[in-house]
Amino acid sequence: MISKRIKDKGILVKLLEKSIKILVTKECKKIGKIKIDIIATSIQIITGIIQKIYVIAEDINYKDLLFDAIELEANNVKIQLKISNKELKLKKNIITKFKISLSENSLKTVLMSSNWNWIADIISNEILNQGKLEDLKFNNDHILIKTSKDKKTINEGEKVYIKAEKGRLYLENKSYNKSIRIPIEEKVCIKDINIENNLINISANSSIDF
Repeated sequence: MISKRIKDKGILVKLLEKSIKILVTKECKKIGKIKIDIIATSIQIITGIIQKIYVIAEDINYKDLLFDAIELEANNVKIQLKISNKELKLKKNIITKFKISLSENSLKTVLMSSNWNWIADIISNEILNQGKLEDLKFNNDHILIKTSKDKKTINEGEKVYIKAEKGRLYLENKSYNKSIRIPIEEKVCIKDINIENNLINISANSSIDF
């Protein structure tokens, strides 16, 4: 069924897929692989509606946030397409649902980076009562975090649990009975989070614009 749908795609759908791929690529510092799949008739496109947009991407760098994989879906997207110059405009913010996956290495690289190490400092100071975050590993339903002070390892790892609650993202250290809310944009609503196959998987809804 999928192969047949792709085979039957018209020129307008292919043009839209190419245009959206360009828009998404411009928003990211890096994308290893990306696939765009649009479901819409030519009449829908001409009248400014895309029924569904699917985006699947791997190895993404978005504002120095590293994601191993992203799956995104948007429905009933309003557009303005100028065929003469292949210009695509989105008429308003798009409501999307998406799933992102991060590996140990991706999360560690982000937390050690100059742009995001302030989050690592919050984690170390507020829920671990320790100094600098040095290392982390995923283990079943929690993250094992090692910290140091004056370049000396303080512990062999504290268990930190990650959870979603009322649309927000939290880290919790049950040993100290402490938790912190991870700062994310208010327009993002976290639906579910889990650790599986050495990946943190986060499902959420959000509005996006280009």
